Amino acid sequence: MENENKSNIGSYKNLIVYKKTALIYKITHHFCTTYLDSKDRTVDQMIQAARSGKQNIVEGCSAGKKSLKSKEFLINVAKSSLKELLEDYEDFLNIHNHRQWENNSVEKIKMRELASNFQNDELISDIVKNRPPEVIANIAIVLINQADYLLYKFMQKIEKDNRKEPP
Repeated sequence: MENENKSNIGSYKNLIVYKKTALIYKITHHFCTTYLDSKDRTVDQMIQAARSGKQNIVEGCSAGKKSLKSKEFLINVAKSSLKELLEDYEDFLNIHNHRQWENNSVEKIKMRELASNFQNDELISDIVKNRPPEVIANIAIVLINQADYLLYKFMQKIEKDNRKEPP
């Protein structure tokens, strides 16, 4: 039983969506502390939204099979937090008159390809360190959209598992 609990609790670290949200948190922390005024409430809100996206995956996965409803709720909270963060990055681009990458832009296509392989997380993290804020915001938007899709698929699996769970 003890080994089972340890493996269930640690299993979230193997999820691609968890790895992607950990990267989003890292990028958001860098973005906010480097490019935004520390007195701006947005800094804390963005960092907390990124953290919530990651941490609610941890908490939801820890709820595990014991409570699929709790898992579903927490994964929804993670998804909502990332949507809030997405809006903050889009607002940043809009307010500062920066271009948000269009779906068919070369930049967005390349970043989607790079970000679709979770083994490139360190490379993406290094890329972010040397880019202006509008590029970082666009990179974050690509990652958030990918994480949102992965959470959507995860929610479908949880809902399927809920249908199998006896009342």
